[in-house]
Amino acid sequence: MTPGLAALILAAVLATATLSGVFGMAGGMILMGVLTALLPVPAALAIHGLVQTASNASRIALHFRHVSWKVVGFYAVGALATMAAFTVIAYAPSKAVVYLGLGLLPILVWLPDRMIPLDAARPGHAVLAGIASTALALTSGISGPLNDMFLVRSVLTRHQVLSTKAALQIFSHISKVVFYGGAILAAGGGGLTPPWLLVGACVLAVAGVSLGARLLDRLTDQGFRTWRRWIFTAIAAVYLVQAAILFARGS
Repeated sequence: MTPGLAALILAAVLATATLSGVFGMAGGMILMGVLTALLPVPAALAIHGLVQTASNASRIALHFRHVSWKVVGFYAVGALATMAAFTVIAYAPSKAVVYLGLGLLPILVWLPDRMIPLDAARPGHAVLAGIASTALALTSGISGPLNDMFLVRSVLTRHQVLSTKAALQIFSHISKVVFYGGAILAAGGGGLTPPWLLVGACVLAVAGVSLGARLLDRLTDQGFRTWRRWIFTAIAAVYLVQAAILFARGS
């Protein structure tokens, strides 16, 4: 790996972790897109899972008292069941599929509550979220916008949404490390992702989350929800264009 590529990846990790520290998800979407552009998809999925696991773990630590553990418990039931099911499936998405997923899923945050009345506080809904989100993470690389549908539409405050979302996302990111982790080892053996880069990325992810937490305190609950929608929409537009280009090229 060239020094320039390594520096670009580390800078992207810091910037996107800071964004995630404020809004809980947008940073992960951007980082997934950057890694997909720079690396083979399996390696991008595995590295994204590793870095985001560190990022989400630090968010849990910073906002631990706000986590809704009841939601996490029921979500875990669905997530673990999906991981077990995927042990018999061999699948790796193409770059076009990853970009398509990155572009389409954020549209969910604009759907009116009456159309999809989901609420993570309801046990059945939490289990469903675990199943659907983990499956999406393993097939397209991301699942955050889907979890947002279950959390943002609830009565949780911005701190509860951020902390509980981080706990839920741990399952999706660890699943990517487990299922695509071989790509990290293979790529590392070839010098593509040296161990020091993985360690540095995790450290910067934690640092970015700490910085983002300070910015979060300056937002109101209403501002938090409004900015999330518009940021997600802008990111989605970029990825949909990229997906269209790749599909047109047949790649």
